[in-house]
Amino acid sequence: MRFTVTGSPNRPRTCNCTHCQRLSGGPMMSWLSFPLSGLTWTGDGGEPAWHHTWPDSRRGFCPDCGSQLCALDDEARSIAITLPALDDASGLAPVDQSFRDDAVAWLPQVPDTRRSHRIWPDAVPPCSPTAVHHR
Repeated sequence: MRFTVTGSPNRPRTCNCTHCQRLSGGPMMSWLSFPLSGLTWTGDGGEPAWHHTWPDSRRGFCPDCGSQLCALDDEARSIAITLPALDDASGLAPVDQSFRDDAVAWLPQVPDTRRSHRIWPDAVPPCSPTAVHHR
């Protein structure tokens, strides 16, 4: 399953909410959101398998291996892509963290850049616009 995304992404971030912890099977999920209008599913499988995980939000999964690729809220204009789904996310590091109070104590927290004077998009390097869910 492949896709391309174009447009200016928002800040890479982690989410430590208990919902994301349960869905990922780990202490957090990491995301980068792109304008929904710039998303094209390009692989042979078409769109991912969608599953509503919240009343107004659904997650996209690879129908072959079950990897979680994205999250899409109802009526949203952007789509959140998991960082591991990108072909090359090596230059990206989360600069925001949601639900800090739910974070595990054994991992350091992401610095709170929302209160810093760093300005997007210079705060993070650009990323590859082509993505895939596994290597």
